[in-house]
Amino acid sequence: MPREISIEALLQKEKEEAHTMIDVRSPKEYQEGTIPGAVNIPVFNDEERAEIGTIYKQVSPEAAKQRGLEIFSDKLPRFIEAFKKFDTPMTVFCWRGGMRSKTAASVLDLMGIHANRLTGGIRTYRQWIVQQLANIDFKPELVVLNGYTGSGKTWLLQRLLENGYAVIDLEKMAGHRGSIFGQIGLDPNNQKKFDSLLVADLLRYQDKPFVFIEGESKRIGKVLLPDFICEKKDAGTQLFIHLPIEERVAHILSEYEPGLSPERFLEAYQFIKKRIHVPVAKEIEEYLKAQNYRDAVRLLLEYYYDPRYDYGMKKTGSHIIDIQADSLEDALQKIKDFFSKLKKN
Repeated sequence: MPREISIEALLQKEKEEAHTMIDVRSPKEYQEGTIPGAVNIPVFNDEERAEIGTIYKQVSPEAAKQRGLEIFSDKLPRFIEAFKKFDTPMTVFCWRGGMRSKTAASVLDLMGIHANRLTGGIRTYRQWIVQQLANIDFKPELVVLNGYTGSGKTWLLQRLLENGYAVIDLEKMAGHRGSIFGQIGLDPNNQKKFDSLLVADLLRYQDKPFVFIEGESKRIGKVLLPDFICEKKDAGTQLFIHLPIEERVAHILSEYEPGLSPERFLEAYQFIKKRIHVPVAKEIEEYLKAQNYRDAVRLLLEYYYDPRYDYGMKKTGSHIIDIQADSLEDALQKIKDFFSKLKKN
């Protein structure tokens, strides 16, 4: 029979050996938040889950179970085949550790495929995440990358990670670039998903002396940073990346690709237009309508983003270490050189 496993035991097992966690909830539930690294093999798709839920409310629980059995029976061969692709120990879970994970684990057991079942489902995991965020004592010092918009801070974090440095990429976790245009072309994450990804990285890097992070505000898109991260970030080593404005404009155009969604950029601009001096605001809008993004971005940097960033940095009162660079590659090398000196001290 399938064996139940606690969230603590599951996460420990993940550290010790190759292990596959399988979320049997619907794709929409999975997308809204799961255990990092889990794969989705749903018992019911989104439409089927909605249909069964309606029957449960409007007819009866028994009728809902009967309809669920009919739907699941038809897809059983494909469901089993999906599990056969994994040659590691497996654990299945649903929302509360109820019917879906119990059914999945029991059917797999009948077919000779062993799978544990997470006690309490992902709800228990969410409770564990909240507890971790409330109690964790994150020990590494944070090295904070600051810089005007377009300085490639996220690009630099990605390259540092590829080079083996400890990195927490808050914007990637949030699914947002942190500006008014920040979610265009991305799928913003909710707080639950963000918290799960953050805790995974905090535990992964707990024994590192330094961790690189970007100088974000408390809110990134739809999510909020926990207070202890904001406080530790403010107390960390502050680097300020200085790039020529031409490099910053080029990087923004490459990253955002405004020509692919011109109407969305023009729409987003309306939210900040009133905060820019009227003649300049009109000029920026004309450039956006003409899809002259290079000149539009340059004016946005000079008259909106840079002044706001200067104001925010003055409020922190932090000691800043300037990194003067001609390009992103140059900035990356200078950060690595700085880190080497930091390790020696």
